[in-house]
Amino acid sequence: MAAIDLYRDVRGRGPAMLCLHGHPGNRQSMAVFTDALSAHYCTISPDLRGYGLSHTSTPFSMADHLDDLDELLTRLNVDKFWLLGWSLGGILALELALRHPDRVLGVIGIATAARPRSDHPPVSRSMLTYSALAGISNGLIPGHPWIIEHWGRRSLFQYLVARQTPAVYRYLAREGICAYLGTSRLAQQALSQALRDGYDARSRLGEIRCPCLWLIGDGDRHITPAASQETARLLPHCDVRLYEETAHLFPWEVPNLVCQDILTWLTHPERTRPATSDH
Repeated sequence: MAAIDLYRDVRGRGPAMLCLHGHPGNRQSMAVFTDALSAHYCTISPDLRGYGLSHTSTPFSMADHLDDLDELLTRLNVDKFWLLGWSLGGILALELALRHPDRVLGVIGIATAARPRSDHPPVSRSMLTYSALAGISNGLIPGHPWIIEHWGRRSLFQYLVARQTPAVYRYLAREGICAYLGTSRLAQQALSQALRDGYDARSRLGEIRCPCLWLIGDGDRHITPAASQETARLLPHCDVRLYEETAHLFPWEVPNLVCQDILTWLTHPERTRPATSDH
């Protein structure tokens, strides 16, 4: 299948950093990183195929994302680059690092794993109802404490964020809803097929020789901390940060801490240590 021209945001100047969102997601959800990183790097945040403004009407596979990203890098005349990926974006970052070992300067994986595993509990009908009420009302009145207490804590949001605070809910209202609504049925199908096929890149991780940083929420139910830590152990040069009392969307729970850790590591990416809890 031919690559498509991805809609993207390009910010800042300096070394290129390709920033890849998760599912559901879009380029705007990466602002939590690019707002800080674009002061030092040229951040490139695309809408992946089937997400946001990168529209498609044809079924596709996960491998097509990689071809699209290769085409994007060619269009922007990018040779060497850093990779930052959140959830699904982290999986794609690993695949790009395997595909381009001489071009990737380093990989930052966020709430992601080479063998993604979930321990999300069953979803009840009442939980779906509370999720709809919380999502709609929070979109109208972002971060209102009553909404969080009465609907948010009983909704699916409880498994996305451990810290039920107004600041987190404002992120959900500003960026989360748009990302959800802008994720196409075809994108969902592509991801579901990859998971049914048992996606597992663990056996290839030893080929990634560039420095890596893995960021993990200790309460993540969508991609478990154990799965993320296993990936970090298998990467030859990987540093790890574990964030306490956070979940899958932990960059929206502790944004300043996450961005500071990333910037600090980028200053000394050659320094690695075993997968332990730092926060």
